[in-house]
Amino acid sequence: MKPKVFITRQIPENGIKMIEKFYEIEIWKDPKAPPRSVLLEKVRDVDALVTLVTDKVDEDLLKNAPKLKIIAQYAVGYDNIDIEAATRRGIYVTNTPGVLTDATADLAFALLLAVARRIVEADAFVRSGEWKKAVLDGIR
Repeated sequence: MKPKVFITRQIPENGIKMIEKFYEIEIWKDPKAPPRSVLLEKVRDVDALVTLVTDKVDEDLLKNAPKLKIIAQYAVGYDNIDIEAATRRGIYVTNTPGVLTDATADLAFALLLAVARRIVEADAFVRSGEWKKAVLDGIR
């Protein structure tokens, strides 16, 4: 019999396939975070928990997780997890460092271009109808 894992949100299919090789999985299907009551119920009988940064994993939750051996955070940060409480219970905590490095760089570059090219101002100008007027006036 495989150990059990609760995944608090839908994650990419390739990740699910890797996990199901070793675990019996249950996935919270709603795109919103599971309610606290559901999380408290689900951790009672799982060996592993896959969380997102919006899932609060604190002392109270860990008290309700006697079998829990690992929390795998599907995010870079881990501010939502009480690391000290997990460590006291011998629970491993992992995260995905570096996963957002490229996306962050892309967004920073996009913001630089938006400022340099005055994209927000230009968008507001076009949406206000002023651009059409300016173009038509220039044609005459």
